[in-house]
Amino acid sequence: MGVIKGGIDDRLAKFLLDQPVFFVATAPLSPDGHVNCSPKGLKDTFAILGTSQVAYLDLTGSGAETAAHIRENGRVTLMFCAFQGPPRIVRLQGRGTLLLPGERDFALVEGKFLPDRLGARAIVSVAVDRIASSCGYGVPLMAFEGEREDLDHWSQRKGQDGLQTYRSLNNAVSIDGLPALPSDRPQADPAGSPPPGTGGPGSAPR
Repeated sequence: MGVIKGGIDDRLAKFLLDQPVFFVATAPLSPDGHVNCSPKGLKDTFAILGTSQVAYLDLTGSGAETAAHIRENGRVTLMFCAFQGPPRIVRLQGRGTLLLPGERDFALVEGKFLPDRLGARAIVSVAVDRIASSCGYGVPLMAFEGEREDLDHWSQRKGQDGLQTYRSLNNAVSIDGLPALPSDRPQADPAGSPPPGTGGPGSAPR
Protein backbone atom coordinates (compact mmCIF):
# COMPACT_ATOMS: atom_id res chain seq x y z
CA MET A 1 0.00 0.00 0.00
CA GLY A 2 1.30 3.45 -0.93
CA VAL A 3 2.32 5.91 1.78
CA ILE A 4 2.97 9.64 1.45
CA LYS A 5 5.72 10.83 3.77
CA GLY A 6 6.13 14.33 5.14
CA GLY A 7 9.89 14.47 4.81
CA ILE A 8 13.15 12.51 4.69
CA ASP A 9 13.76 11.15 8.19
CA ASP A 10 16.79 9.15 9.31
CA ARG A 11 15.29 5.79 8.39
CA LEU A 12 14.35 6.90 4.89
CA ALA A 13 17.70 8.61 4.44
CA LYS A 14 19.48 5.32 5.19
CA PHE A 15 17.34 3.49 2.63
CA LEU A 16 18.07 6.08 -0.06
CA LEU A 17 21.81 6.15 0.61
CA ASP A 18 22.03 2.36 0.72
CA GLN A 19 20.75 1.89 -2.84
CA PRO A 20 23.53 1.44 -5.43
CA VAL A 21 21.39 2.81 -8.26
CA PHE A 22 18.45 5.18 -8.68
CA PHE A 23 16.52 6.50 -11.66
CA VAL A 24 15.85 10.08 -12.77
CA ALA A 25 12.81 10.90 -14.92
CA THR A 26 12.19 14.22 -16.68
CA ALA A 27 10.26 15.51 -19.66
CA PRO A 28 10.07 18.63 -21.81
CA LEU A 29 6.99 20.83 -21.85
CA SER A 30 6.25 20.08 -25.50
CA PRO A 31 3.74 17.24 -26.00
CA ASP A 32 5.91 16.11 -28.91
CA GLY A 33 9.09 16.02 -26.82
CA HIS A 34 10.77 12.88 -25.58
CA VAL A 35 10.38 11.71 -21.98
CA ASN A 36 13.73 10.69 -20.47
CA CYS A 37 14.68 8.20 -17.75
CA SER A 38 18.32 7.83 -16.70
CA PRO A 39 19.95 5.39 -14.27
CA LYS A 40 22.37 6.94 -11.78
CA GLY A 41 24.91 5.19 -9.61
CA LEU A 42 28.48 5.25 -8.35
CA LYS A 43 29.40 5.81 -4.72
CA ASP A 44 29.21 9.30 -3.21
CA THR A 45 27.25 10.87 -6.07
CA PHE A 46 23.95 11.27 -4.17
CA ALA A 47 23.47 13.45 -1.11
CA ILE A 48 20.65 14.37 1.24
CA LEU A 49 20.77 18.09 2.01
CA GLY A 50 17.72 18.29 4.26
CA THR A 51 14.33 16.77 4.97
CA SER A 52 13.04 18.03 1.62
CA GLN A 53 16.22 18.64 -0.37
CA VAL A 54 18.51 16.21 -2.18
CA ALA A 55 21.19 16.49 -4.84
CA TYR A 56 23.26 14.30 -7.10
CA LEU A 57 26.49 14.79 -9.01
CA ASP A 58 25.83 14.78 -12.74
CA LEU A 59 28.69 13.02 -14.52
CA THR A 60 29.63 13.38 -18.17
CA GLY A 61 27.48 11.23 -20.45
CA SER A 62 26.63 10.88 -24.11
CA GLY A 63 23.62 13.18 -23.80
CA ALA A 64 22.18 15.81 -21.48
CA GLU A 65 18.41 15.29 -21.51
CA THR A 66 17.99 15.73 -17.75
CA ALA A 67 19.93 18.98 -17.77
CA ALA A 68 17.86 20.35 -20.65
CA HIS A 69 14.53 19.45 -19.04
CA ILE A 70 15.59 20.83 -15.65
CA ARG A 71 16.60 24.11 -17.27
CA GLU A 72 13.31 24.35 -19.17
CA ASN A 73 10.77 23.41 -16.50
CA GLY A 74 12.43 21.89 -13.40
CA ARG A 75 10.08 18.90 -13.09
CA VAL A 76 11.85 15.77 -11.91
CA THR A 77 11.25 12.44 -10.19
CA LEU A 78 13.93 10.32 -8.54
CA MET A 79 13.01 6.67 -7.99
CA PHE A 80 14.80 4.27 -5.64
CA CYS A 81 14.06 0.52 -5.63
CA ALA A 82 15.11 -2.16 -3.17
CA PHE A 83 16.68 -4.99 -5.18
CA GLN A 84 17.75 -6.73 -1.97
CA GLY A 85 15.98 -7.13 1.37
CA PRO A 86 12.36 -6.12 1.98
CA PRO A 87 10.57 -4.87 -1.16
CA ARG A 88 10.20 -1.11 -1.41
CA ILE A 89 10.00 1.72 -3.95
CA VAL A 90 10.45 5.37 -3.03
CA ARG A 91 9.76 8.25 -5.41
CA LEU A 92 11.04 11.75 -4.69
CA GLN A 93 9.11 14.25 -6.80
CA GLY A 94 9.89 17.92 -7.00
CA ARG A 95 11.64 20.74 -8.80
CA GLY A 96 15.25 20.55 -9.86
CA THR A 97 17.89 23.22 -10.29
CA LEU A 98 21.02 22.78 -12.40
CA LEU A 99 24.15 23.98 -10.60
CA LEU A 100 27.19 24.50 -12.83
CA PRO A 101 30.89 24.54 -11.96
CA GLY A 102 32.05 28.07 -11.23
CA GLU A 103 28.72 29.08 -9.70
CA ARG A 104 28.45 29.92 -6.01
CA ASP A 105 25.71 27.34 -5.33
CA PHE A 106 27.77 24.60 -7.00
CA ALA A 107 30.67 25.37 -4.68
CA LEU A 108 28.38 25.23 -1.65
CA VAL A 109 27.08 21.75 -2.49
CA GLU A 110 30.05 19.99 -4.12
CA GLY A 111 31.60 19.23 -0.73
CA LYS A 112 28.83 16.67 -0.17
CA PHE A 113 30.35 14.44 -2.85
CA LEU A 114 33.65 12.69 -3.49
CA PRO A 115 36.08 15.61 -3.96
CA ASP A 116 37.55 16.39 -7.39
CA ARG A 117 35.66 13.66 -9.21
CA LEU A 118 36.86 13.70 -12.80
CA GLY A 119 33.95 13.95 -15.21
CA ALA A 120 31.58 15.97 -13.01
CA ARG A 121 29.74 18.42 -15.25
CA ALA A 122 26.98 19.73 -12.95
CA ILE A 123 25.00 19.13 -9.78
CA VAL A 124 21.25 18.58 -9.90
CA SER A 125 19.66 19.90 -6.70
CA VAL A 126 16.05 18.86 -6.08
CA ALA A 127 13.53 20.60 -3.83
CA VAL A 128 11.31 17.64 -2.97
CA ASP A 129 7.59 18.40 -2.64
CA ARG A 130 6.23 14.83 -2.59
CA ILE A 131 7.67 11.61 -1.17
CA ALA A 132 5.79 8.43 -2.04
CA SER A 133 6.68 4.97 -0.74
CA SER A 134 5.13 1.83 -2.22
CA CYS A 135 5.48 -1.94 -1.88
CA GLY A 136 7.77 -2.86 -4.75
CA TYR A 137 6.47 -6.43 -4.92
CA GLY A 138 7.09 -6.52 -8.67
CA VAL A 139 10.76 -5.52 -8.40
CA PRO A 140 13.08 -8.55 -8.76
CA LEU A 141 15.68 -9.60 -6.23
CA MET A 142 19.16 -9.03 -7.62
CA ALA A 143 22.65 -9.28 -6.14
CA PHE A 144 24.93 -6.24 -6.25
CA GLU A 145 28.35 -7.32 -7.58
CA GLY A 146 30.10 -3.97 -7.53
CA GLU A 147 30.47 -0.64 -9.27
CA ARG A 148 31.68 -0.27 -12.83
CA GLU A 149 34.91 1.68 -13.21
CA ASP A 150 34.51 2.33 -16.93
CA LEU A 151 33.30 5.93 -16.64
CA ASP A 152 36.13 6.95 -14.31
CA HIS A 153 38.72 5.30 -16.57
CA TRP A 154 37.20 6.93 -19.67
CA SER A 155 37.25 10.34 -17.98
CA GLN A 156 40.86 9.90 -16.92
CA ARG A 157 41.89 9.09 -20.48
CA LYS A 158 40.11 12.17 -21.76
CA GLY A 159 41.47 14.56 -19.16
CA GLN A 160 40.15 18.02 -18.35
CA ASP A 161 40.45 19.53 -21.83
CA GLY A 162 39.18 16.45 -23.61
CA LEU A 163 36.11 16.23 -21.42
CA GLN A 164 35.31 19.88 -22.06
CA THR A 165 35.53 19.31 -25.79
CA TYR A 166 33.34 16.21 -25.53
CA ARG A 167 30.67 18.10 -23.60
CA SER A 168 30.74 21.01 -26.03
CA LEU A 169 30.12 18.60 -28.90
CA ASN A 170 27.61 16.26 -27.24
CA ASN A 171 25.93 17.99 -24.28
CA ALA A 172 24.98 21.45 -25.56
CA VAL A 173 21.41 20.59 -26.64
CA SER A 174 18.87 17.85 -26.01
CA ILE A 175 17.55 15.46 -28.66
CA ASP A 176 14.58 17.85 -28.99
CA GLY A 177 16.86 20.87 -29.47
CA LEU A 178 16.52 22.35 -25.97
CA PRO A 179 19.56 24.09 -24.44
CA ALA A 180 21.30 21.69 -22.06
CA LEU A 181 24.82 22.37 -20.77
CA PRO A 182 26.47 25.67 -21.73
CA SER A 183 29.49 24.96 -23.90
CA ASP A 184 31.22 28.31 -23.37
CA ARG A 185 31.91 28.07 -19.65
CA PRO A 186 34.41 26.05 -17.58
CA GLN A 187 33.07 22.67 -16.50
CA ALA A 188 34.41 20.10 -14.11
CA ASP A 189 36.33 17.71 -16.49
CA PRO A 190 35.70 16.88 -20.39
CA ALA A 191 36.90 14.73 -23.66
CA GLY A 192 36.94 13.93 -27.45
CA SER A 193 36.57 10.46 -28.89
CA PRO A 194 34.49 7.72 -27.22
CA PRO A 195 36.12 4.66 -25.65
CA PRO A 196 37.09 1.91 -28.12
CA GLY A 197 34.11 -0.17 -29.19
CA THR A 198 31.50 2.20 -27.73
CA GLY A 199 29.67 5.39 -28.56
CA GLY A 200 31.00 7.12 -25.47
CA PRO A 201 30.14 6.85 -21.77
CA GLY A 202 26.86 5.04 -22.36
CA SER A 203 24.69 4.91 -25.46
CA ALA A 204 21.52 6.41 -24.03
CA PRO A 205 20.75 10.06 -23.21
CA ARG A 206 21.65 11.08 -19.66
